[in-house]
Amino acid sequence: MNEPSPTTDRRARLAPLLARRVRVFGRGRGADGVTGTARLDRRTKNLTKRLQPGDVAVIDHVDLDRVSAEALVSCQVAAVVNVAPSISGRYPNLGPQILVEAGIPLVDDVGPEVFTKLAEGDRVVLDGGAVRCGEETVAKGTEQTAATVEDALTEAKAGLAHQLEAFVANTMEYVKRERDLLIDGVGVPDVQTKISGRHALIVVRGYHYREDIAALRPYIREYRPVLIGVDGGADALLEAGYRPDMIVGDMDSVSDQALTCGAEIVVHAYRDGRAPGLQRVHDLGREAVTFPATATSEDIAMLLADDKGATLIVAVGTHANMVEFLDKGRAGMASTFLTRLRVGSKLVDAKGVSRLYRSRISTWQLLFLVIGAFVAMSTAVSMSPAGDVIRPLLADRWHAFLFWLTGLFS
Repeated sequence: MNEPSPTTDRRARLAPLLARRVRVFGRGRGADGVTGTARLDRRTKNLTKRLQPGDVAVIDHVDLDRVSAEALVSCQVAAVVNVAPSISGRYPNLGPQILVEAGIPLVDDVGPEVFTKLAEGDRVVLDGGAVRCGEETVAKGTEQTAATVEDALTEAKAGLAHQLEAFVANTMEYVKRERDLLIDGVGVPDVQTKISGRHALIVVRGYHYREDIAALRPYIREYRPVLIGVDGGADALLEAGYRPDMIVGDMDSVSDQALTCGAEIVVHAYRDGRAPGLQRVHDLGREAVTFPATATSEDIAMLLADDKGATLIVAVGTHANMVEFLDKGRAGMASTFLTRLRVGSKLVDAKGVSRLYRSRISTWQLLFLVIGAFVAMSTAVSMSPAGDVIRPLLADRWHAFLFWLTGLFS
């Protein structure tokens, strides 16, 4: 039996959103192109927090990654205008393909001038590769299609060899800088949250995090692991109905609601001790400890859990392969590779657990089975001699219940 391809899996996950887009915006695309309200931000993850259905997202995102593209699709944008190339050719990033498959027009490489010619809230029209505001054409770029994206991805695959060489070089440089942290745990701060002897669930707002958290509900209910949210992963836990025990990160993509939920806060700092996110924590009236390291925030969360004695570390939404490291857009992702080696057998990656197994028996099927069994038993009893004895008893119980129920309102 053939396994479903990544493209098939993406289409299955995006199908409900695409169907909703068609219902809501099907009449918004006319002969003159796509019309919408412009929302601008050079950081895509900041922009997605304020996007509304039908907006035109104006971003500056070289090599649009998969997580950002899926966030744009979930916001139900009418179109995306990218100042930079969405596929630079460094590696085969999947973001543009996700947008195109979802039916969202993508105009690429329009140039940085669009940020000076457009203002937040302007009404814009996309006509092919042209972006118009009123009667003025404010930018021109390349409208991506399924064919152009496919060609660009094919060419980008050739760039993986160069990226692998750079990745190896970055890995060696990281070993030199952080050998004491990796080998002996030097620099890991003391925390109040009790981790020793417990499982730790580390949540990053990455690929399939919603589905995997949902699939892990029985595990969370039974083992009650320490819940650690990495930046926006804390909001992912809150959305799922859980309060994080600890929040780790540079605090640039976590909400004020999460920071004030009562979780212990560990601010990721630069190696020289500077921690830009610490001021935001203090402004909210919270205290925090700092963790200086050149690793990524998800790495220091794993190192912290390991150093404090977690017996098992379950990772949700983290990065695990070459394309995901490159999607993160940081040379420092080499630290993730070494961190996984350091944590070793303690680490269990929950990535894709929601796709590994799904029960073939639905709730409705179980309900119909129970109803069918009840009807069969009732019919058997009523048709048997014992039914003549049981029916009066049931009738008495029913009348007694009605009498009691009536007495409550009299």
